[in-house]
Amino acid sequence: MRFYESAFDWSFTDYGPTYIVFSESGLVGGFEKTDNEIINGALVVVFHSTPKFIKNKIIEAGGKISKDIFSFPGGHRCQFTDPSGNELAVWSDQ
Repeated sequence: MRFYESAFDWSFTDYGPTYIVFSESGLVGGFEKTDNEIINGALVVVFHSTPKFIKNKIIEAGGKISKDIFSFPGGHRCQFTDPSGNELAVWSDQ
């Protein structure tokens, strides 16, 4: 979870070996560890006001940009994978 702490400044609470909750992001959510292959999972999209800044933070924290910043209805978006291989997106109204 160091990646998300570093890139997004999220705080985490550990609930055992397979589940962790994040906060300080404007909402509360969690991650569950699984050894099962996830096929066609949901794409979680988080908001950030400054696309270029957060893109650089993602890279510095060890993430990889899978789709560079592109125009998206109402603003811009990019997609990335975290160090565990999970793909997420960041949307901005800028």
